[in-house]
Amino acid sequence: MSTYLREKRDYVLTRTPHHLLQIVPGPQDRVTVNGRHIFAEVAADPVRGSPNYRFILRTRAVHALLAEYRPDLIESLCPWVLPWTAIQHRRAFPETALVAGYRTDFPNAHVDRVARDLFGPAGRLFYWLSLGYTEMTYREFDEVYTLGEEARATLRRRGITRTDVLPLGVDTVSFSPAARDPDYRRQLGLPGDGPLLVYAGRIDNEKRADRLVAMMRRLPRDFGAALVMIGDGKLRAQLMQQAADLPVAFTGFETDRAALARALASSDIYVSAMADETFGISVIEAQAAGLPVVGVASGAMPARVPAGLGLLGPVDDIAAMATNVQAVWHANCAAMARAARAHVERHFSWDQTFARLFNTIYPKALARAATRVKQPEPAMALARV
Repeated sequence: MSTYLREKRDYVLTRTPHHLLQIVPGPQDRVTVNGRHIFAEVAADPVRGSPNYRFILRTRAVHALLAEYRPDLIESLCPWVLPWTAIQHRRAFPETALVAGYRTDFPNAHVDRVARDLFGPAGRLFYWLSLGYTEMTYREFDEVYTLGEEARATLRRRGITRTDVLPLGVDTVSFSPAARDPDYRRQLGLPGDGPLLVYAGRIDNEKRADRLVAMMRRLPRDFGAALVMIGDGKLRAQLMQQAADLPVAFTGFETDRAALARALASSDIYVSAMADETFGISVIEAQAAGLPVVGVASGAMPARVPAGLGLLGPVDDIAAMATNVQAVWHANCAAMARAARAHVERHFSWDQTFARLFNTIYPKALARAATRVKQPEPAMALARV
C-alpha cells in the first residue's frame, strides 16, 4: 500500500496538473502540504500484534478532512469502515465521484478463515454476512477496480458490474539483480551453501507464514537451504521460537526500499504460501530482482508465475512446496531468474498502472458522477481514503 501511495504521488506531481490529498493512518493528527500534495495523517492505534500497521477508526476526522478539501474524486482502498465514510460524504456532495480499489477478497481471505477458527461451522454465517456487506457497499461506488480478472469475476457474480482491472507496477530500477550483495547471507549469520529462500510480507495467518517454517523442516539438511523472512505480524514471535533450531532469519519490518531490494536480489528463490493473493506485488518485486518463485496454485499466483518462472503446488501442501524448492534449485535456476526479470520488464510498470487509472478508470467514475447530478463533468482533483 505504501508503495502505491508513494508512486501515485510522484506520478500526480510529475505527470499531471492535479492536486492530491492522501489520508493515511499515523501516530497523530497531522497535515503536511507540499505544493499540490496534501498528506493528512489521522491518529490511529497500531494493530495489536502488528505494531508497524495502523487502522483508522476515527471516521469523524476523515469526514472533516473531506469536508474541508472537497475532492472531486475519492479513491477508497480500505474494505472496512472507510468506504462508508466516502459514501456518506458523497451523499452530502453528490457531485463527488467514488472509486474503490478491491485489493483483497476479504470475505474469503479474512472473514471466513477467522470466523471458522473462532466458531467452527457456525462461523460460515459471518462469511455470508460479509458477502452481503460487499454487495451493499461496492454497488454504491461509481467504479470499482480489482487487481486481476479473477477478482473482477468474483465481484460480477455478486452483482457488482461497474468494474475494471488495474495491474500494479514495480520500480525496475531499484528492484534489480544489480542490487545483489554476495555478503548478505553471511551478514545474516545463515549457514549452508544451498539456496537462500526469501519471503517479504506480513507474518500472520492470512499469509500462511507458518507454512514456510514448516516447509523448512521438510527440506533435507544436506540441501543447505536457509530462509529469510522480512516483515512483522502476529505470528512473528511464535515462529521465531518454532524456528530456533532452523537456519531462518527474521529481519523485521523493512521501511527502506533499497534495503528490501538488496535483500531480494541477494536471495535465490522467493517463497510464499499465500492462497488468497489478489495481485502479488511482493512476487513481482522478487521477479524484478531476478528470482524464480515457489508458491501455491491459488488466487493470483498462477497469473503471476506462468510456466518457466517457478513452480506452484496445492494450497497448504508443505511437502509439495519443499519438493518444488528443490526442483527449482536443481533445474536451470539462472534461466528462470533471467526469464522472471524479462517478464516484469515487459508487463509491469507504474507508468502503465497510473495511465490506466487516470485515463480510463477515473474518467468513467467522473462521467457517472456528472450524469448523476446532471451537470458538466468536474475537473479532477483526487483524494485517497
